[in-house]
Amino acid sequence: MTTYQRYVALGDSFTEGIGDPDPARPNGLRGWADRVADVLAERTDDFGYANLAIRGRKLAPIIDEQLQPALDLAPDLVTIHGGGNDVLRPRVNLDALAATYDAAIGRLVASGATVAMFTIFDPGNTGIYAAVRGRMAIFNEHVREIADTHNVTVVDMWRMREIDMSQVLDTDRMHLNAAGHHRMAIEVLDRLGISHDLVPYAPREFAALARREQWRENARWTREFLGPWVHRRVTGRSSGDNVTPKRPGLEPVR
Repeated sequence: MTTYQRYVALGDSFTEGIGDPDPARPNGLRGWADRVADVLAERTDDFGYANLAIRGRKLAPIIDEQLQPALDLAPDLVTIHGGGNDVLRPRVNLDALAATYDAAIGRLVASGATVAMFTIFDPGNTGIYAAVRGRMAIFNEHVREIADTHNVTVVDMWRMREIDMSQVLDTDRMHLNAAGHHRMAIEVLDRLGISHDLVPYAPREFAALARREQWRENARWTREFLGPWVHRRVTGRSSGDNVTPKRPGLEPVR
């Protein structure tokens, strides 16, 4: 039975747990990484979990701010998700981004930790991310090549075709909801070969919206989510400004 005693999660909003609120947890969030940690903690009496992820972070700041603190904790398991906020910018050098990522993964692997990384989900040919779908695909191929080079685990979200995105996305259409984070925890545990008893949430039923209701919902989404996101990009701000890691050190989960 595989056991881990020191798990450190690195990344952005995906790993911090945005979309999966839990007022009882740090930053008011749970998320897939917390859910993975809950399972891992059941397998050993001496388990510590740290989550250094901060929403809005691009890959370079993730590495600059989180990598060395993670290594200082001497983890035996590290998960890292990054790059999603980079590929959404108007300009990005994907080759340079991949080189930076490759060097960081090399450092993590050299520490002796088991490492898992992620591809970005496939947004399809429609919707707000369709214009950067090709860029996402290229970045994902870099991720797979880096994983092959360093022999690390890949949780390949791009290939999770069986998942109905309407069931797992939050109302902001950008982040996973609680069902999505739960499902991602299952995927991570499965890829790591960790036995568990988690099962996907039951599908939700949605009432079909009339066209006028669809317009109203799209207007609400633009006003509450897309508008503020664009404003932050224009003003050079980030949703992660003044946010600190929710679990900066290794701590028990219970």
